[in-house]
Amino acid sequence: MSMTKYLFLLIWFLGCSSTEIKKPLSVGFWNIENLFDLIDDPNKRDEEFSLNGRKNVTQEVYDLKINNSAKVLFDLNVDVLGLCEVENIKVLEDLNEAYKERNYKIIHYDSPDERGIDNALMYDENQFSIIESRPIKNIIKKGDRTRDILYVKGLYDRELLHLFINHWPSNYGGKERAIPKRMSTANLLINEISMIKEEDQDAEIILLGDFNENPDDKNIELLSSVGLYSLMKPMIKIPKKGTYVYRGEDYFYDQIIVNDNLLDEKALYIVPSSTFILDFPKYRQQEGKYKHYPFRFWAGDKLLGGYSDHLAIRVEIKKNK
Repeated sequence: MSMTKYLFLLIWFLGCSSTEIKKPLSVGFWNIENLFDLIDDPNKRDEEFSLNGRKNVTQEVYDLKINNSAKVLFDLNVDVLGLCEVENIKVLEDLNEAYKERNYKIIHYDSPDERGIDNALMYDENQFSIIESRPIKNIIKKGDRTRDILYVKGLYDRELLHLFINHWPSNYGGKERAIPKRMSTANLLINEISMIKEEDQDAEIILLGDFNENPDDKNIELLSSVGLYSLMKPMIKIPKKGTYVYRGEDYFYDQIIVNDNLLDEKALYIVPSSTFILDFPKYRQQEGKYKHYPFRFWAGDKLLGGYSDHLAIRVEIKKNK
């Protein structure tokens, strides 16, 4: 164990007055799809979601989006939740207020993405305590502005856990153009994780996100060089299984990716068979041309009143006592 990790744990033990055994830590992720407020920010391409914008969004429509999103949080019911496609801290606070069952703490940083969408973390401080958080700038060649990666280091049951919240560049503008951008993003993560492992070879690391690639795609496979494994990989060949649908085909773009130290059951470990997709019937369209597609809130400028074009995911982590 590194000296840094030892000092963190020593401080925690000295400050801990309870020997209560914690329940498993539930960790989730959801691409909430275009959670924008009603204000037209001149520095973002958010005008279509603003009052008097192309979509004719009203306060009532915004409230419906917030309340529907809170229903997903209720069904997912996790201690730690990574989110992507959120515009700012205000929409996160509104979502937190609408979700009555918990009072999450929120970590959010504004990123340089042209649309103004960011990654965020909501967490239950009774289960997970924060040591450090920061945005990791993702500099893409040719001046493209994209989302930061959100890094969070915290403690669960006196054990350190490193989290990275991701939203990798999409295929918008063409898949061939996007693949090198995601390769750059993968290499950025590899460098960050390599630095963590240099300091602490026992570090336990989890990546959450919409990676815009399947678990067996090239840039996800690159992560294996630092001992990372997608928990979604065993599900790839299951018919009608996935978190996203494009042109009738299922994809596992939303993934939970862990390092080998979370698979060895030595300190923290992934609870077997706990990897879960929130795939209730209400979250998919049940009829028509787009039957089986995730039930979106918007389809272009048409209000469907659903949830998102992505399904939420979760997993559980326990400590080996």
